[in-house]
Amino acid sequence: MSAQLAAHSGSFAADAGSSLAAYSTSTGEAFQFWILGTVAVIGALCTVFMKKAVHSALCLAGTMIVLAVFYLANGAYFLGIVQVVVYTGAIMMLFLFVVMLVGVTAADSLKETIRGQRWLALLCGLGFGILLCAGIGNASLSEFNGLAQANSGGNVEGLAALIFTKYVFAFEITGALLITAAVGAMVLTHRERTERARTQRELAQERVRAGKQLPPLPAPGVYARHNAVDIAGLLPDGTPSELTVIGTLRERGQIRDVSDEAIKDLKALEQRAGERLGRDGRAEEAAK
Repeated sequence: MSAQLAAHSGSFAADAGSSLAAYSTSTGEAFQFWILGTVAVIGALCTVFMKKAVHSALCLAGTMIVLAVFYLANGAYFLGIVQVVVYTGAIMMLFLFVVMLVGVTAADSLKETIRGQRWLALLCGLGFGILLCAGIGNASLSEFNGLAQANSGGNVEGLAALIFTKYVFAFEITGALLITAAVGAMVLTHRERTERARTQRELAQERVRAGKQLPPLPAPGVYARHNAVDIAGLLPDGTPSELTVIGTLRERGQIRDVSDEAIKDLKALEQRAGERLGRDGRAEEAAK
């Protein structure tokens, strides 16, 4: 009888210890949460308030990496790896490359392309905040299982069982939406060619007949600080050529003006460099 009581008391103590462990937080976990949580919040705020789209994309990528660390720390290994590989590694890098190639500036964000989209975004953000607060409040007031019980059969196996059994309908709907979005993007960007593509010989003959620009278009100006796709190249007399910058950047107003002052500064810099090199040459000759 005493042995049975001891066994029952031991199991009760083990259950109580596991329940207390589920509700308690270790010092390392708390330190990790407050440090990385602060970084995640700062990255999210920088994503919204940064003036340049490239900086916003980089801040969002950093926030996603912190979320992946949170998933891994809480035993959700599959979600953590997917967060890094899919969202941070593929989608965010794709956004970043597109933003860098297109060249979005801060002035583009001030143009209202769809009427009322900012109020709609504010309303959607408010609704998302209410849902988030309700979810956090429900999680804090109700009881929850510990990580050991949730991952008893394995994190990946348990997640697969939930996706393909309990939430299989929602999973299929999400897949259908993603496929529809991909097909719609290809349809919107695809353009059927109605005429035959002209060859290089035909294009050269057309330029000769027009008599406007016989050789190929000149290249844009190149400086050491950037690639200078948006800076007009200089002609032999020092004046900028409009043919060196593509028409898309010209229509957007994203061409950087090469003024006379910049040309004078460049000439002064070349002159100072030449004088310095001349002094160095004379010093070497005197040393010899």
